[in-house]
Amino acid sequence: MVVLALQNGAATAAPAPRPSGGSAVALSAPARVAALKSAQDHAAAAAHRLGLGAKEKLVVRDVLKDANGTVHTRYERTYAGLPVLGGDLVTHVAKNGDLKGVDKAAKARISVPTTTAAVTSASAKKTALKAAGTAKATASSSRKVVWAAGAKPVLAYESVVKGLQHDGTPSELHVITDARTGKKIYSYEAVETGTGTSQYSGTVTIGTTASSSGGYDLIDGGRGGHKTYDLNGGTSGTGALFHDADDAWGNGTVTNRQTAAVDAAYGAAVTWDFYKSAFNRNGIAGDGRAAYSRVHYGNAYVNAFWDDSCFCMTYGDGTGNADPLTSLDVAGHEMSHGLTAATAKLNYRGESGGLNEATSDIFGTSVEFFANNSSDTGDYLIGEKIDINGDGTPLRYMDKPSKDGGSADYWSKSVGRLDVHYSSGVANHFFYLLSEGSGAKTINGVSYNSPTYDGSTVTGIGRDKAVQIWYKALSTYFTSTTTYAGARTGTLQAAAALYGSGSAEYNAVAAAWKAVNVK
Repeated sequence: MVVLALQNGAATAAPAPRPSGGSAVALSAPARVAALKSAQDHAAAAAHRLGLGAKEKLVVRDVLKDANGTVHTRYERTYAGLPVLGGDLVTHVAKNGDLKGVDKAAKARISVPTTTAAVTSASAKKTALKAAGTAKATASSSRKVVWAAGAKPVLAYESVVKGLQHDGTPSELHVITDARTGKKIYSYEAVETGTGTSQYSGTVTIGTTASSSGGYDLIDGGRGGHKTYDLNGGTSGTGALFHDADDAWGNGTVTNRQTAAVDAAYGAAVTWDFYKSAFNRNGIAGDGRAAYSRVHYGNAYVNAFWDDSCFCMTYGDGTGNADPLTSLDVAGHEMSHGLTAATAKLNYRGESGGLNEATSDIFGTSVEFFANNSSDTGDYLIGEKIDINGDGTPLRYMDKPSKDGGSADYWSKSVGRLDVHYSSGVANHFFYLLSEGSGAKTINGVSYNSPTYDGSTVTGIGRDKAVQIWYKALSTYFTSTTTYAGARTGTLQAAAALYGSGSAEYNAVAAAWKAVNVK
C-alpha cells in the first residue's frame, strides 16, 4: 500500500514539540461530533450570555479544547434568519464555566432597519457581473445577507460570480451589494492561489490502496482517504483517479504523468502529518476528512490553487508543461488555505487577505522544514525552486520581503491596498523575526539578513514555538476581519495561553511586531 516515487534521496518527518496547558488536545471523530452538537444545543444560552439581540442566533462552526480545559467555540451568526457576513465570533470558556473572553469580527451591534430589500436580486447579480471584470464571468447566484464587516451593518446581497481569471485560474468572486442602493460594497476572490514547482522531493513514500479490480489506486487510506486525480488538461470535474498495476509510481521525469501525482500526494501526506504532529489536528478541518488533489490542470498553467467549494488542491504543469507546480512547499501552502477556511476564514482582501496568504507561506515553510527531506531542505524562501523570474531568485523572501520587488517589509496605512501576495510580507517578516531573529545568519546553507523598522535587535524563539503561536492565534483568536493590529493582539493572546503572559515568548512576539511597525 505504500510506495516509491521520484528518484533522488529519502524523506523523513521529524516530530515537532508541542507546548502544554494552552495547546489544543486531539478530539476523536465521535468526540468532535459530540462537542459540536453540545455547543449547538447550548447556542441560545451562549447568545443570551453574550447579550446578543432577540433576532440574532449563533451557528456553531468549530470547537477546540485546550489541555487546561478551556473550550474555544467558533460561531457564525444569523439575524432574522439571514446570514451575517462578518458576524463570526469565538468564545473562550474556562474549565469552571467562566467566560474568559470573546473575539468578534464585527464590533458594532448587529441590527438593520428592515430586511426588505429596495433592489432586486437580479439587479445585484448585474452589479456583481460588472464587478467581475477580467474574471470572464459565466454564471452567478445571489442571496440576501446582513453585511457586518463594515463600519455599520447593512442589508445586502452576496452574489457569487464564477468564471476564469486572466491567467486561467477558476474564479469564484463574491460581491457584496447594498440592498438599498444597489451599489457594490465589497468583493473578494474565494479561489486562493499560490506558486511552486515539482520533481524535487526525491524518492518518497506515499499512501496507496489496493483496487478490487486489481492494481492500486492513489488513495491514502491512512490520511482520511486523500485521492489524487489526473485532469489531463481539463479545467473542471475531477478527471481520472490515478491507477497503477505494480504500486511503483512515477520516474522523476515530467514525461511520466504519475510524477506530478506523486509530488502532490506526498505534499498532502506530509502536510497532514505536520498538522497532526505539531498541532494535534486531524486533517484540514480537524474532522479526519481529507481534501483531494488534481494535477495536470489546463495547458501550460503556471499556478496552483485551493478551492474551498470542492475542498481540493489543483496544480498546473507550468510554462511549456515542463514544470508541474507540485512541490512540497506549494502543497503545504495550498492545504493551509483550507486550514484558514476551516478556522478564521480570513477575508481574501486587504490586510486580512495578506494574513491569509502569509498563513499559507508560514505553514508551507514549516511543512518543508518538518519533512527533513535532503532533496528539498527547509528554508525561508518561497518558490525557490521555480526560477519563475528566470534568474534563479525565489518568488518571495520571508527575512526581507521587499527583495521580491513588491512585498512590504513593514506595516503602513497603505499595506491593505496591496495585492494580498504582497501585503503578506508584513506577517512573513514577523514570523521570520520571531523564529530566527534579526541580522545576518546562515540556515541550512542559505544566507539571510533580516532588518527591523526601528533598528532594534530581535532575538528569535525558534520556528517550532513561533508556529505554535501562529496556529493558536489563527485557530482560536483570529476572525474573518482580523487586521495586522488584530493579529498582534491575537498572537499575544496565543503566546500568553501557551507560554504565559510576560514570558520570553510573549515578549518576543511583542518585539517582532514592533520590528515590523505593528504596535
